[in-house]
Amino acid sequence: MTQEEFNRCMERIKAGDKDGLKDIYVAYLSYIYTIIYGIVTSRENAEDLTSEFFIKLWDIADGYRPATNGHKAYLATVARNMALDFLRKNKREILTEEITEEEDRHSKVEEEVISDVGLQEALNSLKESERLVVSMKILSDMTFQEIADELHAPLGTVTWRYKNALEKLKRYGYE
Repeated sequence: MTQEEFNRCMERIKAGDKDGLKDIYVAYLSYIYTIIYGIVTSRENAEDLTSEFFIKLWDIADGYRPATNGHKAYLATVARNMALDFLRKNKREILTEEITEEEDRHSKVEEEVISDVGLQEALNSLKESERLVVSMKILSDMTFQEIADELHAPLGTVTWRYKNALEKLKRYGYE
């Protein structure tokens, strides 16, 4: 979806046209889910937050002004802020959920458990800022410049975080 198409969809939403939201939903569902999942690292929570994201987009459409750095950065900012707010509000609940999920994994095939724990351990070894940069780069397919603009961070800092994150993941056997 181009910037112009996105702007038209947002204008349609402002006018109460649900099809404008539907068009954005179809174009960016996986993009938004990927960003949110990269932060909350829980499939269920990411699905819930992704649904809430599109409701919020409808609610905040009146305040939307065409972004200078593109609509994808605008969408990513809203999604990232929602995910971070969720984490702040639900830290205790998430820890309980992770324990429950860990208990559920024990009932699965042993190889799957080892693989899941290994990946989770590898991701947990990253700082939140590194996990976010990796998520935006790999899962959201953003350029380093787009990430830097989105995070309001210097380009060198973003590439440094990415490089450090990859080094940590390599220690766990992930390329």
